[in-house]
Amino acid sequence: MDRHVGLRIRMRRKEMGVSQERLAEALGITFQQVQKYERGANRVSASKLWEIAAALKTPVAYFYDGLGDQEAVSAQRDAAQDFMLSAEGIELMATFPRISEPAIRRKIVELVRVVAEEI
Repeated sequence: MDRHVGLRIRMRRKEMGVSQERLAEALGITFQQVQKYERGANRVSASKLWEIAAALKTPVAYFYDGLGDQEAVSAQRDAAQDFMLSAEGIELMATFPRISEPAIRRKIVELVRVVAEEI
């Protein structure tokens, strides 16, 4: 669970374009502590998670999204998280929401699905 919450902190921080140093400063902790939270090496207290959520402008529940039975977390989910933390994933998460037309968004998703099936 600590690793999952840490990954979600890292994902949201990168999505927002916030450095570990900037987040640490907002929380009154060291950037090394942020690193430990993100790796799941240190457990994030409920009050600290509340502060992190406020700093990253997201509900606390976001950090628990997708958390289920640890045995059920698949390699596919890990691969998806790794992609979302990559430069391409971050760029995609930042730019895709700018496409306001639902039909165009669906077509792009379908295009990606077809290309992925061909590989």
